[in-house]
Amino acid sequence: MSIARVQSFAFSGIETVPVEVQVQISGGLPAFLVVGLPDKAVAESRERVRAALTAMGLSLPPKRVLINLAPADLLKEGSHFDLPIALAVLAAMEVLPAEEVAEYAALGELGLDGSLAPVAGVLPAAIGAAGRGLGLICPAGSGGEAAWAGDLRVLAPSSLLTLINHFRGTQVLAPPETAGLAEAPPAPDLADVRGMESARRVLEIAAAGSHNLLMIGPPGAGKSMLAARLPGLLPDLAPAEALEVSMIHSVAGMLAGGHLLRRPPFREPHHTASQAALTGGGQRARPGEVSLAHRGVLFLDELPEFARASLDALRQPLETGHTTVARAAAHVTYPSRFQLVAAMNPCRCGHLGDTTRECSRAPRCAEDYLARLSGPLLDRIDLTIAVTPASPAEIARAPAGEPSAAVAARVAAARQLQAERAETVGAATNAEADALKFVAAPEARTLVEQAAEKLHLSPRGLVRTLRVARSIADLAGENAIRRADVAEALAYRHRVPGRR
Repeated sequence: MSIARVQSFAFSGIETVPVEVQVQISGGLPAFLVVGLPDKAVAESRERVRAALTAMGLSLPPKRVLINLAPADLLKEGSHFDLPIALAVLAAMEVLPAEEVAEYAALGELGLDGSLAPVAGVLPAAIGAAGRGLGLICPAGSGGEAAWAGDLRVLAPSSLLTLINHFRGTQVLAPPETAGLAEAPPAPDLADVRGMESARRVLEIAAAGSHNLLMIGPPGAGKSMLAARLPGLLPDLAPAEALEVSMIHSVAGMLAGGHLLRRPPFREPHHTASQAALTGGGQRARPGEVSLAHRGVLFLDELPEFARASLDALRQPLETGHTTVARAAAHVTYPSRFQLVAAMNPCRCGHLGDTTRECSRAPRCAEDYLARLSGPLLDRIDLTIAVTPASPAEIARAPAGEPSAAVAARVAAARQLQAERAETVGAATNAEADALKFVAAPEARTLVEQAAEKLHLSPRGLVRTLRVARSIADLAGENAIRRADVAEALAYRHRVPGRR
């Protein structure tokens, strides 16, 4: 009887959970069994491993081959267990040296011809292996992604046969190079927006402090056009943020070519998206749009058309910066610190207030439409702006707007001030900071207190108003919040048509 062990990983959010693949070959009736709570993909690995060995001219011994995935009470999901199972079987058959194989963690999907296909989650697996003093064996297509883990021994073969030759000394696998940084798609330029000075100003404030923004206006007013230009105003991700965002996309199987993301992600799901698609979940508890937009922008067009339950599910991640997918078997938590940008019409027909095209159901049309949005969700939105369409004459005669590069420079300067203040206020952006620690002029504090009483601001609304005022002051290069900054921030609190 022989036993071999190979390390691998399961995933809980972006965290790795060590899994030991144990193989025992013993006497008895020929069998090939996988135990340890495998899902369908893991159970089918038996046939892929058998076919891959046959393609190399090997065959399983006519004995009882038992594979245990420990810990046995943890659900094992995904095809990435193919490679560690194959390596453990080969080590138990004494085709590979068990001592050398035990120094690596492994993950990869096997083809029927023994080739290795890329799998999701290689980046967090590489970081997990490095933290445990192990090397990593992964498919060649994932080698560049694994190399981002730093000081880590990485073997990235294209096939199982190549890996066997490496361990037997007939072939040497060179360590893979890092895959490089992902090229960001070109963002539309803000210079294309003519007129609309108020909307441009609010967009700049939202970018400076990473504030949530709601745009309200009739169809064709330019709400989606403005939202598409927001990513071009945001600075690059910090190295730690880039690694965290890339880990989320790696677990989701969306890290194309293993390239590390350097630009804030921009996600725009359709309004028919389910709650699981937005916040995460499904049979395998995958990250949702709020997590894929981590440290970036989540744009929800036609906001009231989303399901009420889906919108209310955004309240927790908007407040805490993470989302938890609760299942009977486990709870999975993903980072979800995103900037919400939403757009909506003033009513279902979209022409509330337009005397030339007023619908016959006004104001009931607007009341029914706005009733889809809950008060707690609106209270988490920092900036609300009415976007009015420019007239044909204004579009034709107005000069080109200020380009994105100039606005992005001011935003970067404001973000730098926030980064220098991070230790004092506890966050790198104003949207996350402790607003009570901001420096404010006495007259600004007085105005905030008066407005909170007269406008019936909730404590959350008061804090968010101070955060917006701080961003306005940062854009002006001011050390303290001024009365004018507070007044402008108050002007952007909820002014939703049809609501008091």
